[in-house]
Amino acid sequence: MAKTKKAKSKKTPLVKVYSTVTCPWCMKTKEFLKANNVKYEDINVGTDEKARNEMFEKSGQFGVPVTDINGTIIVGYDKEALKKALKL
Repeated sequence: MAKTKKAKSKKTPLVKVYSTVTCPWCMKTKEFLKANNVKYEDINVGTDEKARNEMFEKSGQFGVPVTDINGTIIVGYDKEALKKALKL
């Protein structure tokens, strides 16, 4: 009989932060995520054209940060929107 993995009761959110290295609001967004022990993928759109285009397709703009939390798109540093999307 095959063993089945038990699903975790709390699903880890898939979080991507589209940012640039000089953006202060990007830094604030990442600091917020770190402070709340949220793992995220940091994507530098300043050096990655493909990622920049992906960010634009998701958000409709080139301003950073753009945070994608399980498909919920948050533009800018919006602490309350981040909390809501992460269920904090």
